[in-house]
Amino acid sequence: MPSMHESKVARHRARMRAAGLRPVQFWVPDTRSPEFTAQVRQQCQNLKSDVAEAEVLRFTEGAATHVEGWK
Repeated sequence: MPSMHESKVARHRARMRAAGLRPVQFWVPDTRSPEFTAQVRQQCQNLKSDVAEAEVLRFTEGAATHVEGWK
């Protein structure tokens, strides 16, 4: 016999399918793993003195200040 939680999930999924949606599963890197942390650290070190990266960072930081009218 399904638990109350399972039937609630089933009802939710049925509503979503009725709305024309379908479930999908995404696999993403485990950001908690030491390997991920080491890889990010290495990539950041590689970009540390990159002129193009500095330019992109300046642009991104500048764009992030243009929030007027956002809700």
